[in-house]
Amino acid sequence: MPLIQYEVRDNVAEILLDNGPVNTITGALMDELLAALRRAGEDRQVRAVIIGSAIPGRFCAGLDLGAFLASSPAEVHAIVNKLYAQLCDVQFALDKPSIAAISGAARGGGMSIAISCDLIVAEETSTFGYPEMDVGLLPAIHFTHLPRIVGRYRAFDLLFTGRTFDAREAQNLGLVNRTSARGEVLAEARKLARVLATKSPELMRLGKTAFVRAIDGDYRQGVAGAVNLATAVFGMDDSQEALAAFVAKRKPVWKKA
Repeated sequence: MPLIQYEVRDNVAEILLDNGPVNTITGALMDELLAALRRAGEDRQVRAVIIGSAIPGRFCAGLDLGAFLASSPAEVHAIVNKLYAQLCDVQFALDKPSIAAISGAARGGGMSIAISCDLIVAEETSTFGYPEMDVGLLPAIHFTHLPRIVGRYRAFDLLFTGRTFDAREAQNLGLVNRTSARGEVLAEARKLARVLATKSPELMRLGKTAFVRAIDGDYRQGVAGAVNLATAVFGMDDSQEALAAFVAKRKPVWKKA
């Protein structure tokens, strides 16, 4: 069964995650997402891209932690590399705007997918969070970008407490461009995509390439470091304990310092 739905309408490619029940991230899902983005990039009829969810009220819950726990270090590195580095590279190379359409929960790796886009639209009832440290991981990619968006201290709060926050706070922080009523996020994203699709494709291509270069700085270097950090953390005792505790639905017992 495909894990991604792909459709082009009105010069807009819609890429919808479809890995029920909560769109957990697997290597297979990442392969299909990356392939869909490349397909949209190569299609000259496509002038904007939307990444959303085919599952009502569920954007992406993050990594499939059960499968992650059972993975080898090489397998962990491969999936983190797809989620962090390859997704970043594909989005940087995409010469047309991409919009994340968030409904329901966006957590961990789901946040990584969302922030790879140029614009983020979210339902008013959506919730966000970086729970990685609570399950034995680190939100390494977000160390690179989040302080630039929300500031050092607010980024530390979100990343190290792992607290959940709503769409209004996300918009106030600058993480969300627009909000929509419940059940209307795709309609709002399509409206925005249609505006962008009316622009000159050549000017959009040149403009986005210049924009990405202007804001890139050392971001891609930071992405490579984030892949290595996330992989290294996976081998630690506390990481393994936290992942096992999450899967078993118990509290973790931390190794004494």
